Amino acid sequence: MAKKPSPKKRRPVPKTVLRLPDLDQAKSAVLNSLSSRDAQRGYRHAIDEFIEWYCSEPRLSFSRTVVVRYRMHLESRKLAPGTVNLRLGAVRRLAYEAADCGLLSPDFAAGIRRVKGVKKLGVRLGNWLTAEQGEALWRTPDAERRKGKRDRALLAVLLACGLRRHEAVELNFSHLQQREQHWAIVDLMGKAGHTRTVPMPDWVKAVLDVWLKDAGLTFGRLFRCVNRAGRVWGESITEKVVWHVVREFAAKAAIDKLAPHDLRRTCARLCHAAGGELEQIQFLLGHVSIQTTERYLGCKQRIRSAVNDRIGIEPKSE
Repeated sequence: MAKKPSPKKRRPVPKTVLRLPDLDQAKSAVLNSLSSRDAQRGYRHAIDEFIEWYCSEPRLSFSRTVVVRYRMHLESRKLAPGTVNLRLGAVRRLAYEAADCGLLSPDFAAGIRRVKGVKKLGVRLGNWLTAEQGEALWRTPDAERRKGKRDRALLAVLLACGLRRHEAVELNFSHLQQREQHWAIVDLMGKAGHTRTVPMPDWVKAVLDVWLKDAGLTFGRLFRCVNRAGRVWGESITEKVVWHVVREFAAKAAIDKLAPHDLRRTCARLCHAAGGELEQIQFLLGHVSIQTTERYLGCKQRIRSAVNDRIGIEPKSE
């Protein structure tokens, strides 16, 4: 007797209103399509925020009109244009994957992809510290307390080595090596999986050693949690801890609205002010594009003592 052919698995019928399981499936497809952990983290946060808003509304169809309403919602929160556009990009990607999985009507997905972002007016100004402010910041934590030693070391690494938050969190003993008779953070995995080596000034290594010796750490992650009694616990700290440390001591140092990434910008500008070559600063920060490094420097034209005042072709004073 002939064997009956097994029935083919049917694709889901495209919908206009997506339920939470559908959204979760599309979200997983988006995250699985991304190779960078930074991109995954950013998209996960943006998609989760959209899903929370979408599910709080009564049975909305996942359409262009709804995404336009979501853009208005984001703008009403006074978010920066770049932030709004990043969130919308995640929603477009969610719609694309939902349609590709057969969950969402292709016509609805095409409409969502046509939703325009917010225009950027001007250039967003970064926040940079002076050398005096930078030194005051990393010296603010109490050097007599164990947590103060950790926070001093963390701030010094962020300011002098220009690390991102997740890079500082993931630092471990194997990263600390000597190259060309100089301490360095070797084989540091940065954004989009790029690997670089970051020179570490001797004074930063000394501040870091004070913390490591006091905490009794000899392996694993460099930065750990410290409770109120001064006991070290856990295997690492989170990026949120880095954020709170920067905000806490910025407030104590009378510095307004300082974020961890501002310390990275500060490192770039102070390196440039000290005579550092643009190419070397690019290597330090791990930027693929030199234009990105230039934006971090926040350079502005100097008319007094201009760069072309003394270039060797001017007449010599008699």
